[in-house]
Amino acid sequence: MTIPGIHPDNQVPELKDYNVYTSDPALRGAVGRGGAAWRDDELVRQGAEYGAEATLRAAEDANRHEPELHTHSRTGTRIDSVQFHPAWHTMMSIARRNGIANLPFFDERPSAWVGYGASLYMHSQIESGSTCPTTMTKACIPVMRRNAALYADLRDKLAANVHDPRDIPLEGKTSMTVGMGMTEKQGGSDVRTNTTRAVPAGSMASGPWGEEFLITGHKWFFSAPMCDGHLVLAKTDEHGSSCFFVPRWRPDGSKNAIHIQRLKDKVGNRSNSSSEVEFKEAWGVLVGDEGRGIPTIIEMATVTRLDCALASAGFMRQGFAQALHYTRNRFAFGKALVDQPVMTELLADMALETESATLLAMELAARFGSPAPLDTAWRRLLTPAAKFWNCKRAVALTGEAMEVFGGNGYVEDGPMGRLFREAPVNSIWEGSGNVMCLDVLRAVSRNPDDAHLVLDHLQEVTAGEARLRTEVQALRQMVQLAPQDLERQARRFTQRLVRAAQAGLMLQHASPLAAAAFVSSRFDPDWGPVTGISAGTSDPAALVRAAWH
Repeated sequence: MTIPGIHPDNQVPELKDYNVYTSDPALRGAVGRGGAAWRDDELVRQGAEYGAEATLRAAEDANRHEPELHTHSRTGTRIDSVQFHPAWHTMMSIARRNGIANLPFFDERPSAWVGYGASLYMHSQIESGSTCPTTMTKACIPVMRRNAALYADLRDKLAANVHDPRDIPLEGKTSMTVGMGMTEKQGGSDVRTNTTRAVPAGSMASGPWGEEFLITGHKWFFSAPMCDGHLVLAKTDEHGSSCFFVPRWRPDGSKNAIHIQRLKDKVGNRSNSSSEVEFKEAWGVLVGDEGRGIPTIIEMATVTRLDCALASAGFMRQGFAQALHYTRNRFAFGKALVDQPVMTELLADMALETESATLLAMELAARFGSPAPLDTAWRRLLTPAAKFWNCKRAVALTGEAMEVFGGNGYVEDGPMGRLFREAPVNSIWEGSGNVMCLDVLRAVSRNPDDAHLVLDHLQEVTAGEARLRTEVQALRQMVQLAPQDLERQARRFTQRLVRAAQAGLMLQHASPLAAAAFVSSRFDPDWGPVTGISAGTSDPAALVRAAWH
């Protein structure tokens, strides 16, 4: 029997040559509400570029042909060079051209954060490794401004929207990338235990970029070692942990003494070169106040936590898009998989999860552009909370999407293996789940008024739902607990806070059907451990239809 529109071998065609932006109603709606309609035409262009077959092939090649470390030249000179496949530079060029390296810090409109968020969300769906050096470059900009002379010299290279792959001193570059070096083997997230040392660079230790130091030590994770510079934590004898800008090449044109020991053999994110390095009196300049390195560099980490929430929402959207495409084109037991009742319920649940994650991440991005008290409070509490939740949920949802494909999802020929391997990385980088939940509690204890502002807002936008009124009241009671009692419940509190925030966003911005289904399912005692138990509606097919334009 031949079914009209179905491939004669019942094999699903690749999802390609589609528009990642215009097919995503939740994303496009968030862009409009966030005041970034001025960027809509550009996002339509980007959406077509990201869905194009040529871009998909470049993303595959960048991950199939992994970076290679060359520590020495043929004549024995230390070069510490990582070589990339040309496809890597293709993806880096796309990311740079699309504003992911700098947009919100060089466009004065507050809504630039929303436009930036949409671009990162789409790029992450197609190739995630190139987002690492690109988003770190963007996040370093406010930190580097703390050294006025350094920033004045490098501003135009940070602002440029072209990728310059050349491994040459900064003076000759048209653009630059910046990475970060914090983590050491004995400390992990506890960066106070860092042992890397910085000493003044001789009797004449002040140059055109300020105080100069020589840095000796190691970094267990040194992301993107081919960046043109890194912000590095090291301790001085007088003041302790400080932040330094350490370029790949010294101002005199010689290679800086940053020795790459090895590239990390990672589970995912394989196109990107993460490394372990040793500093052998590497030259650097102070950024920010001496002894204030941790709070200085944490400013960078805060922005990259937003990036993790956005990228993980993108992972979920791509997993759902692939699953929906597959089930619309795969036939079993007399009908398309998408029309099988149990599959429809699963896809509807995935649609709710994806939409609520997108709303959460894009709402957070919108509030990064505003100094209003509620927006400031939202950023403080919901940045770590959204990173925790979206990153955790991405692991579950991409695994579920892979299972939709059956055996076809568990082979490297298709898109699901790489997507699934990428999913855990955002939950680990820039602070693991426990660290994020503790940061939520820290924000509550340091700024209790912020917690009340957020909860007052959630009470207002969820007032029509009795279950949510009860949930907000329970959160109010939890914030009154003694810190030692609340710490044990850090994950519980963060989960409840995020679900209440997502419910509020769905009630405000989703369709009435989707909002009601979200509340009904997410506050059902059976919801949670297994996706697809309940989509919270008697018409799950309507949710599925509305999720793709």
